[in-house]
Amino acid sequence: MLDALTLVTGVAALLLAAWCGWAAYRDQPTKDWHFIGMAVVTLLTLIQLVVGIVQLARGEKPAQGTTIFVAYLLGAFACVPAAGFMSLAERTRWGSVTVAAGGVVLAVLQVRLYDIWGG
Repeated sequence: MLDALTLVTGVAALLLAAWCGWAAYRDQPTKDWHFIGMAVVTLLTLIQLVVGIVQLARGEKPAQGTTIFVAYLLGAFACVPAAGFMSLAERTRWGSVTVAAGGVVLAVLQVRLYDIWGG
């Protein structure tokens, strides 16, 4: 895995979580700007997914197993979009809380991906 990409994705996820947490604190639902932020974070996870699959295709192996690594890659890719869709269903401050929680979960998944790869 690319350590820099993992770090940037984790930091971006935490920034998204803080931004949506601030919106929830101010009793606001997710807005269009939040969805642009979610798209940026999702793009980073898509790049990470592609890089991970390419490295596996080139014969590189994660330290803790390929299956668990691919499962975490897919979970990381789906985390923020799932939270975004749930925030559309809940157009109150709790939608913002959902996205904030998704950002924190994604940051934790990044740490775990780094660990699984052998970092």
